[in-house]
Amino acid sequence: MNDEKMKSDKRRPRVLISGGGTGGHIFPALSIANILRDKLDAEILFVGADNRMEMERVPAAGYRITGLPVAGFDRRHLMRNFSVLLKLRKSIALARKIVKDFKPDIAIGVGGYASGPTLKAAQKAGVPTLLQEQNSYPGVTNKLLAKNAERICVAYTETERFFPPEKIVLTGNPVRKDLFNPSLTPESARTGFGLDADRPTVLFVGGSLGALTINESVEAGLNRLVKAGLQVIWQTGKNFGDRAERAANGLKGVVATPFISDMASAYAAASLVVARAGAGTISELELLGKPCVLVPSPNVAEDHQTKNAMALSTRDAAVLVTDADARNNLVDTVLRLMKEPSRLSGMSENISRLALRDSDEKIADEVVKILESK
Repeated sequence: MNDEKMKSDKRRPRVLISGGGTGGHIFPALSIANILRDKLDAEILFVGADNRMEMERVPAAGYRITGLPVAGFDRRHLMRNFSVLLKLRKSIALARKIVKDFKPDIAIGVGGYASGPTLKAAQKAGVPTLLQEQNSYPGVTNKLLAKNAERICVAYTETERFFPPEKIVLTGNPVRKDLFNPSLTPESARTGFGLDADRPTVLFVGGSLGALTINESVEAGLNRLVKAGLQVIWQTGKNFGDRAERAANGLKGVVATPFISDMASAYAAASLVVARAGAGTISELELLGKPCVLVPSPNVAEDHQTKNAMALSTRDAAVLVTDADARNNLVDTVLRLMKEPSRLSGMSENISRLALRDSDEKIADEVVKILESK
């Protein structure tokens, strides 16, 4: 059965996609959904977590979504987890009803709080499942779901330690298509930010909420960066905007903003990127060939961002600065690297070699294979 045959079938294939919580989960999920909609004319339903960003982003992209009251465990305050367990129990019951009512032909999990109950409910109902594992070190949920999954699409090699080897397919992580604008040059991108077209520029980025350690490191070292002749694009997140504005006041060549809508231009303008080590961010940096300093967040399950960053730093494709060391060493590291253009060039070549392209197409192909086999 080929794609055109599937499209012509009276009943459109039904695809359940679950996960979210961060852009790193939502953007890949939407990329996969777009391909399946175009390829198979699939009927798609998303399942996310109530009050998380997917409940806004997914409908804005034109898809239906149902929310579960599921929440993450509080590892620091164990007594607060009683309510989390109640929410999980309710979410499991709701997930079973969603699967029963929607009758999916396949369920896809992209990570995030909602994917566990949803994929487990699908597996118990006999629905084939595909897992998309974004990180070099899988989370507990995907490890538990792997046994009964049809396929596990990964972004890193050497995942055989965690998953059945015969189920693994190396696909990479889907990223936003709008990051790739061949008409952008570093000069035009810098000019678009009101910066000097020819001066080296460092992009500091910490996500929609910001990364406190990165922000405070930049705040303390901003004058040193400017005195060294560098320009700075500083994406602060919404929680640090006022402090960043005060720190940047009167400094030429500094753009401080809570949010950057045009990340393609921000990446293009950057001679060096400083960021957290989420799987989505790393995939973007690999595909764009950007030299980078990675500051893994310590507030993630099983410290998977450190493992993501090490997968690059051990290949001289990135420099790793721990969160604990960042306030003392981050700006010094940036200043040192910016004096070594040959090192930056080498890092760019090395990180480009790790890129896996057309990931959304590859994952969609695996979905088609599973549907054909059933």
